[in-house]
Amino acid sequence: MTTRAADSHDLIRVQGARENNLKDVSVELPKRRLTVFTGVSGSGKSSLVFATIAAESQRLINETYSAFVQGFMPSLARPEVDVLEGLTTAIIVDQERMGANPRSTVGTATDANAMLRILFSRLGKPYVGPPTAFSFNVPTRKASGVMSTEKAGRTERNVVRDVVYLGGMCPRCEGMGHVSDFDLTALYDESKTLNEGALTVPGYSMDGWYGRLFAGMGLPMDKPIATFTKKQLDTMLYSEPTKIKVEGINLTFEGVIPKVQKSMLSKDVEAMQPHVRRFVERAITFDTCPECDGTRLTKEALASKVKGKSIADLCTMQISDLAEWVRALKEPSVKPLLGGLQHLLDSFGEIGLGYLSLDRPAGTLSGGEAQRTKMIRHLGSSLTDVTYVFDEPTIGLHPHDIERMNQLLLQLRDKGNTVLVVEHKPETIAIADHVVDLGPGAGSGGGEVCFEGTVAGLRRSSTVTGKHLDDRAALKDAVREPTGTLEVRGASTHNLRDVDVDVPLGVLCVVTGVAGSGKSSLVHGSVAGRDGVVVVDQGAIKGSRRSNPATYTGLLEPIRKAFAKANGVKPALFSSNSEGACSTCNGAGVIFTELGVMATVESPCEECEGRRFQASVLEHTLGGRNIAEVLEMSVADAETFFADGDAKVPAAHKVLDRLVDVGLGYLTLGQPLTTLSGGERQRLKLANEMAEKAEVYVLDEPTTGLHLADVDQLLGLLDRLVDDGRSVIVIEHHQAVMAHADWIIDLGPGAGHDGGQVVFEGTPADLVAAKRMKKKTTLTGQHLAEYVGV
Repeated sequence: MTTRAADSHDLIRVQGARENNLKDVSVELPKRRLTVFTGVSGSGKSSLVFATIAAESQRLINETYSAFVQGFMPSLARPEVDVLEGLTTAIIVDQERMGANPRSTVGTATDANAMLRILFSRLGKPYVGPPTAFSFNVPTRKASGVMSTEKAGRTERNVVRDVVYLGGMCPRCEGMGHVSDFDLTALYDESKTLNEGALTVPGYSMDGWYGRLFAGMGLPMDKPIATFTKKQLDTMLYSEPTKIKVEGINLTFEGVIPKVQKSMLSKDVEAMQPHVRRFVERAITFDTCPECDGTRLTKEALASKVKGKSIADLCTMQISDLAEWVRALKEPSVKPLLGGLQHLLDSFGEIGLGYLSLDRPAGTLSGGEAQRTKMIRHLGSSLTDVTYVFDEPTIGLHPHDIERMNQLLLQLRDKGNTVLVVEHKPETIAIADHVVDLGPGAGSGGGEVCFEGTVAGLRRSSTVTGKHLDDRAALKDAVREPTGTLEVRGASTHNLRDVDVDVPLGVLCVVTGVAGSGKSSLVHGSVAGRDGVVVVDQGAIKGSRRSNPATYTGLLEPIRKAFAKANGVKPALFSSNSEGACSTCNGAGVIFTELGVMATVESPCEECEGRRFQASVLEHTLGGRNIAEVLEMSVADAETFFADGDAKVPAAHKVLDRLVDVGLGYLTLGQPLTTLSGGERQRLKLANEMAEKAEVYVLDEPTTGLHLADVDQLLGLLDRLVDDGRSVIVIEHHQAVMAHADWIIDLGPGAGHDGGQVVFEGTPADLVAAKRMKKKTTLTGQHLAEYVGV
């Protein structure tokens, strides 16, 4: 066979990449191979893989669409890089949580519901209607009247009577599955008047327009609510939107309850600000909808059945069982549909998510589950020569499940695709054809390629990853004794089977088990929410691109006051969101120019040169540094700077100490929160929560995004928390954390309805001993024994 020039394009070449902290990085990545990117957290892996290679591939593909289509797509700027050659279509599978929309379920997010709706519209007995009749997001609508259509300059009018557009949404709960009831005592204090602040709903203050609105509706402002007539109380609480004139201005008054329903109850509780969430949890009770029994669907949709099952019955089944039900359905008339549905459901099983059900809300999936759910689309794809980009695909996976994930990555590669994986787990690094190790440090100390080659070469290298690749934590010689217990009785959230367990206090307790065994259900359902328990998870931190570690942790407050005191001016001058902000860019540091379908251009502000502050503010210094220079410092440098001398600020030093403690010394104080990884966000939350003197800390997979070298530091931090008299409960799969624990609670034996039981509780040594004695042990026991070398 003759060789052509086309055959020589077997590399992806990157030259001079400078995104974020990358320092002119140049690499050559082999195509149709599995390349793993390693390096300490913050070393620049994501900047190279996602912000450079994947971003440019997506940008070039978007440019092939028409301007009209591009108008609906995110506009992407070209990454900071000199040369990018040999790119192929990139498919990104990241670990961002799926949307927190309360209407989004596993079924709606993966097209499984769409296929089931078509199936029921064709085979359901009795016949109800088109696929929309089985959708809980579409209400039934009726219309009568005149329809006008403009055609060739004339208007055609058709009179329609009682036209019905069928939908499947339960009218009582509006397709939510639950109805909310208001505890009126939590909405207002009836002993007070409106002017005295009787309303306890967040955001209702009588000082501004609300006070004028209430008065404009004729409500008595100086009488206690207890003395209101029935009509006045009804107006205040339930009034429909009513147009009124107040002081010559047209305004709309709406009752408190409809207003709260629109502004708060349409949002997911998890996505609310803390004070609003506290109010909602206090004032509103959510009960299963009595009309649809939580299925979200109309009675007609529930009455239509295929082989004795309604669409709601199928959505509540465990997906592995649903796959068997579909396999047994022999209906030639819908054969292609059943084939597609069968493949989709089998993919859930292949990827280790067979324990989920289609009605599970998407917002309740963990980061790892969300990432694997996104993978499902690509498993049976016939596309080849595609670049698949994965962001730590082993997150949330038990060592037992990591082997399965590795097989999937190799399958994608063997079909002729390029697979790029950002990963810390040695089990996945071991299967790489090619390794790129970034470092040597994090943040400004990283951004360079320290090693490029094979796994064997990495082991022999002197890089941080090479040195720590074969690290193994040993079992502790002696474990701490519990100071008490936290009793859990009859836990039955999700798949838990009436679990009774005593969680020891005053020690490091690890809750483990395969993915889907019920760990999160046990901890979040029965432990979190008790007094003195603080939960630190990996959920997104609320904040815009203006938010940074300094604003999030409250560190900026004492720093601003110290600057103000040293210079005899107001603290507000040292805030880029307040009086000190540069007037040209409003304290953003950059000017955005919208260009329609083209990428939005982000250029540094010429006035302040990207420093965000007015020139006059930067003349004020503290310890020889101005506020912009302080925000450019790393946490580690700032800790030294605020420790003593002219710039001594004890309150700031305390916060910085905690940030260094959790291993975030490399972050800069002014780095936007939007640029942090999942693991960094969790550690930032932990540093914040450590200020509160909680008795019990619950951490959800704190090793996420942590390099092997950083796990030791995390274990040291957990030890310090326990030695300070706190109790630490960790949901974790990492064997180093299990080995270091004082007590292990192992759930299983399998996932979904095969799990939900406590299969072991005791010390790590006892768990490993079973394997040593060649006795039957749990999956966790087998993998932990292998890890510690038994």
